[in-house]
Amino acid sequence: MYSDLELRLQEAAGLFNGIEILALVFLLVLASETVWDRFAGYRQSLSETGANLIIGLVYGLLERTAYGLIVVIAVFLAEPFALWDLPMNGLTWVLAIVVADLTYYWMHRCEHRVRLFWTYHSVHHSSPEFNFTTALRLAWTEALFEWMFFIPMVIVGFDPVQVIAGLAVVVAYQSWIHTEKVRRLGWLESILNTPSHHRVHHGSNPEYLDKNYGGILIVWDRLFGTYTPERAKVVYGITDPLNTSNPITINFRDFIRLGTDALNAPSLAQALKVLMKPPGWTPTRNTALPADQSDTQMQSPAGSSQGEHHDEH
Repeated sequence: MYSDLELRLQEAAGLFNGIEILALVFLLVLASETVWDRFAGYRQSLSETGANLIIGLVYGLLERTAYGLIVVIAVFLAEPFALWDLPMNGLTWVLAIVVADLTYYWMHRCEHRVRLFWTYHSVHHSSPEFNFTTALRLAWTEALFEWMFFIPMVIVGFDPVQVIAGLAVVVAYQSWIHTEKVRRLGWLESILNTPSHHRVHHGSNPEYLDKNYGGILIVWDRLFGTYTPERAKVVYGITDPLNTSNPITINFRDFIRLGTDALNAPSLAQALKVLMKPPGWTPTRNTALPADQSDTQMQSPAGSSQGEHHDEH
């Protein structure tokens, strides 16, 4: 099994190497943007930038272990239950990326609509600034949850290596869309997730909350009714601001609040609902907010950050 896995990983080596090279190019562009913004007076404080860099560094170290965990779980637990055995060829590689992008859309949507998942995903949305370093602001705990959304791809028959590679491509694509320096891209706006679409996703404006979940393609949002174009000036951040640049607080404040709310729930059933209902739901309410009303507009007694803003991660 180990030798077989090694051979399959070798087939995807070129793709992973390409992603690594693009990551280095992105870091150079990120550094250039940071220096330019500083000298141009665009960033008056570097505290948010510093927090993003520290969070990104720790995440990068954890990611290596996380991706290994995904492979082990997918191969040794999910793969034996695959309904089909899809070959690894050009067609299935393209299909794997497209299906991974669709899977990412629904994962991302869940991360905004289920409080347990929002608790870690809110890290990515919590910065009041929006620049290339924001792409690095990814929760240290997200890999503990996100792998489960991609197991169905293995069950369908995609090779686990293709699943991992497809997810890596979707995530890598989104690095460059965290910027205000690229405005609109013409006809590409109708197909791809662009900086304009992603600015909306990171907005805390009421009209932008829980919109534009797509990874590479924006067509999923158009198809499933979560698309909104950029019109009004975007206000970045979450509706319950952190007011700190401490990486520890950024990563764990909402987990503490979630735990407090769950422990204070009147019953086990209510505690489970605190975890699984949309952000903003409390045991004192019989129902969550209407689907067309953002959860970020209501706070629980403990002050839990509400649903996302436009929202991305």
